[in-house]
Amino acid sequence: MFIFDLKMQQHCVLISVLLMIADGLTVRGPSGPLIAPLGSSVILPCYVDEPLLMEDLEVEWRRRDSDTLVHLFQDGESQPESQQQDYQDRAHLFTEHIKHGNFSLRLDNLRAEDEGAYTCTVHRQLESGETVVQIKDVEHLLVSGSDRSISVSVGEDVTLNCSVDSHITPEDFEQVSWMKTDEDEEILVLLYQNNKTFPDSSHERYRDRVEFFTAEIPKGNFSFRLKSVRTEDKGVYMCQVFAGGASANATVELERLGFSVSHIMLLILCVSASGSALLLTSIIYCRSQNTDIVFSLHMLLVVCPNFLMFLAFVFWGVSEGSVNESVSCCALYFLRPLMLLWAAPYINDFTGNTHAWILEYSYVAEYVLFSIVVYSALFTNAWEKLLNYAEFDRVVITVLFLIVFLCCLCKIIY
Repeated sequence: MFIFDLKMQQHCVLISVLLMIADGLTVRGPSGPLIAPLGSSVILPCYVDEPLLMEDLEVEWRRRDSDTLVHLFQDGESQPESQQQDYQDRAHLFTEHIKHGNFSLRLDNLRAEDEGAYTCTVHRQLESGETVVQIKDVEHLLVSGSDRSISVSVGEDVTLNCSVDSHITPEDFEQVSWMKTDEDEEILVLLYQNNKTFPDSSHERYRDRVEFFTAEIPKGNFSFRLKSVRTEDKGVYMCQVFAGGASANATVELERLGFSVSHIMLLILCVSASGSALLLTSIIYCRSQNTDIVFSLHMLLVVCPNFLMFLAFVFWGVSEGSVNESVSCCALYFLRPLMLLWAAPYINDFTGNTHAWILEYSYVAEYVLFSIVVYSALFTNAWEKLLNYAEFDRVVITVLFLIVFLCCLCKIIY
């Protein structure tokens, strides 16, 4: 009797195991083939209806045509060392979703040779199941830039190349954008959207300095011209194309910016200003006994270096385009002789109205004129940025700005 019961139990266990193997796991995939653009990422769905325990769970993704191992999940973690080399760093599971029964695969940087059928097989103890996912009709949207970095002198114009090799017609180009990408945030350089160019959307640094070659756009050429290159333009630029439901990008690097004539003149003037100040100081010391010559040399020392620095900042403004800073610094060096004359120990050498004017009004004139120049430049810059604010915010900021300006004006008057 005992032997009979034992055999009955063995038969029951065997029948249960056979039923489990027969039923297996129901693994689901997409309802149809997947279509994705070249160079993009695509998700290959694979999941079960109910969560599975992680114990003894194994998930295999393979190419159906060659049995190539694309990705393996085993012993509670992915096994990248067992992947075929072409899929390393490109095929990933959503690890945090595996416990919920989601075994979908993300395949990055899609290539033309990735077209084909993929099998997702799920094993758990004595159960297993699989589904097949097909990738087909990879859209070949190829965007090319420049293989080599581009060098150009400051102040010159340069062309950054971007061409699209595609079967997509020009009317299907949804958006083409040029971005400067080597900083903490991306800067929009130029935008083409719905068969139109939007120059006003460009960042203020590039506004009125960039343009597409309009006649070349129907040919898939989205290169653009950058005018009057500045040192701050150095960096990496990305051309991103959205067309026919696909997207791709290419990069161009602008580096090794050379010195322009303006930079050379700026350097010469700065060195000359420092050299003239040292030279005049030395001569004044050596001629200290002759008061007439010393007075003339003092006048040169007051005027000459400041005038040279004034010219230097003029060239700096031309080469760098930093209008606010260059205008403010030009005004400072242009007006500084007034303050030096007022503070100089030889002020008594002046007589009559000149002496009275320097004593009474020179420092006031410098402060007033310099304040007007600086605040005008700041207000112009602030007003351009205020256009992006709401109307109420613009009014508040403008009022605060005027209050500060009036306070400074009262300080001058009283």
